[in-house]
Amino acid sequence: MNLPKLFIESLTGVNGFDRESFEAVHQTGEQITSIRLHPQKKANVQPDLLDGKVPWSSQGYYLKLRPSFTHDPLFHAGAYYVQEASSMFLEHALQNRIQGTGKGLRILDLCAAPGGKSTLLASLYPDALIISNEVIKSRAAILVENTTKWGMPNMVVTNNDPEHFKDFAGYFDIIVVDAPCSGSGMFRKDPAAINEWSEQNVIHCSQRQERILANIVPCLKENGLLVYSTCSYSLEEDEKIADWLVSEMKLASCKISIESQWNIVETISIQTNAYGYRFYPNKLKGEGFYLAVFQKTSASLPDQLREALLVKPSKSELEGLTPFVTDISEAFYFKQNNSIRFLPPAFVNDLQALSSRLYIKKAGIEMGEFKGKSWIPSHEWAVSVLPKSGIPSLQLDKESAIQFLKRGNFSVEAANPGWNWVAFQEVTLGLVKVLPNRINNYYPSEWRILKD
Repeated sequence: MNLPKLFIESLTGVNGFDRESFEAVHQTGEQITSIRLHPQKKANVQPDLLDGKVPWSSQGYYLKLRPSFTHDPLFHAGAYYVQEASSMFLEHALQNRIQGTGKGLRILDLCAAPGGKSTLLASLYPDALIISNEVIKSRAAILVENTTKWGMPNMVVTNNDPEHFKDFAGYFDIIVVDAPCSGSGMFRKDPAAINEWSEQNVIHCSQRQERILANIVPCLKENGLLVYSTCSYSLEEDEKIADWLVSEMKLASCKISIESQWNIVETISIQTNAYGYRFYPNKLKGEGFYLAVFQKTSASLPDQLREALLVKPSKSELEGLTPFVTDISEAFYFKQNNSIRFLPPAFVNDLQALSSRLYIKKAGIEMGEFKGKSWIPSHEWAVSVLPKSGIPSLQLDKESAIQFLKRGNFSVEAANPGWNWVAFQEVTLGLVKVLPNRINNYYPSEWRILKD
C-alpha cells in the first residue's frame, strides 16, 4: 500500500503522527472488526469471536476475525451493530458532559447514514428524542433499515439538507456532525480510497464542512453541545475546522477526559487552543478518526414552529389493537397512511413541529395496520424493543432462521395457527402466519438474504 507522498508530507509535525509506524501499520493489511451490542436485546452474540472490549465504549467489542454477518440471524435482528471502534468514542465524549437517560433532550445526528452513531445515541439516551438525518436519498433508505432493525421508539429519521433545519433555531440540546470528508482515516480499511485522495479534495471537503456547520450551529440551544468528527487526518478538516468553530461561530471548546492507556492523542489547535482527539491505527486498535466537542455559550431565540397535526387512529382501531398491546391508554398512537405507529408521548409535540418543516422517513415504531377487521402486525414492531403481546413466539434453530431470512421454506412443529413471532436465541426476527397447509413469511422482501 503506497500512501500519497503529499498526504504524508501534510501530516509532518501534526501531534501524534509517527511516519515510520504509521506507514508500517498500513502495510500490514490488518483489518480490525468491532461490534456494539444492543443493551436491550440480550443475546449471546459471537461468543467465540469476542476479543476484548473497546475501552471507551460500554457495549463495544473487538472480534478475532470478521465473520459472515450476512449469515448471522442476530445481525438481522439488530442484536448488535457492526461499527468501527474509533467512532464509538462518541459515547465517552458525551458521557463526559451528559449522563443519565437523556430525558427531555433533543439530539440531532445530522449526517447519519448508515446509522452507527444514531443507534448508539438512541441506546445511550433512551429517553431523549433522536433525529437521525441523511441528505442523500439512497443512503437515507439504508438509514431507515438500520434504525428499524435497532428498534428504538425514540428515533425519527429525516431526509433533508442541513439548510432545511434553519427554522429550528435554538432547538437542539446536542448536534452530532460526522462530516463528509476526504476519508484518509479509512485508507487501511479501504485501500481504494487512496486513489480518491488529493489536496484539492481536502480543501473542497473543508469548505463543505464549514457550510454544513454554518447552517446547523444556530440550531443549538444555549449551552448545547456540538460534536464534530471526521475520518480524516488532515488539519484542514480537523483542527482548522475547530479553530473556525471557535473564532467564527463563537463556540467554546470542551476538554474530554481520556485514559492514557487508550493512546488517543489530544491535540490543541494553533489559533484558538481548541481541544481535539485523534485516533491513529499505529497507536490503538481502530481506524483513523478525529473528534472534538464544543459548547454554545450564546442564546438563540427559538422560532414559533407551526405544528402539523398527527392523525389518530379511530376508536374502533384502538379497540382492535387492545389485545396486542398492554399500554393502550398510556401510549400515543398515530396513523401514517393506513399504518398505526407508536411514539413515546413525550415526543408528540416535537414530531408535530418536525413534520411541518421536514421530510419524515420514519418516526417511532410501526405497529401494523387493519385490513377490514383483520389486524396485520408489522415487521418494524417485531424487531423493536417494544413489548410483544397477544402473539405467540416460535423459536427457530439457526438453519431455519436463515431460511426465514431468505424468505425460503422451513418447517416448525406444533406451531399455533395464525400470527407468530419468529425468534432466534430469544431475539425476534420477524413474523409468520401459520395456515393449515403452509406458512406465510412476512420478512421484508427487500431485506432478504440473497447469498448462499
